[in-house]
Amino acid sequence: MTDDEPLRVAVIIGSTREGRIGDAVGRWFMERARARDELDLAVLDLAEFDFPVHYPQQATQQMTEFTGAIGRAEAFVVVTPEYNRSFPASLKQAIDFAYDEWQAKPVGFVSYGHGSSGLYAVEQLRSVFTELHTVTLRNGVALDLLRIPLDDPTGACARDRAVRLMLDQLGWWGRALREARAVRPYVS
Repeated sequence: MTDDEPLRVAVIIGSTREGRIGDAVGRWFMERARARDELDLAVLDLAEFDFPVHYPQQATQQMTEFTGAIGRAEAFVVVTPEYNRSFPASLKQAIDFAYDEWQAKPVGFVSYGHGSSGLYAVEQLRSVFTELHTVTLRNGVALDLLRIPLDDPTGACARDRAVRLMLDQLGWWGRALREARAVRPYVS
């Protein structure tokens, strides 16, 4: 794989609630990310997977498909709401289906919520992804959608700048870790 090949990025939409806005936030993010030729983007919307309620002894086809997509990706952007100062259980369940597939890859966050803009959820996700041997990005995109709706032009400049900065960092880490994994397999 050469450095000029697009970085394979999985954008994971973490909310599965009825009436959610996570899909709208995901579409908003994808509109901006698609402008980047150096990224090969794939959306993994957890609402489109039929995961089991209980963790089975043998992985289901849906679990295998999700884990395969995580394995193929070289970087991740997690779109997460904040529920009660944390992230959704559906997201934790999906994250736990994979382990080695996450390792030595960068993770960026697009969070949303009221007041804290989803940052409590991101801080908890950082701990989870540290355990999975990923590199979480310092900068992310944090949206307070009750204060400034997605379609409000007031926050467009700052939001677009946050997306650009995060994707710049994701690209740098993604390529650096791609090269490192090619030279020396990661050992946990």
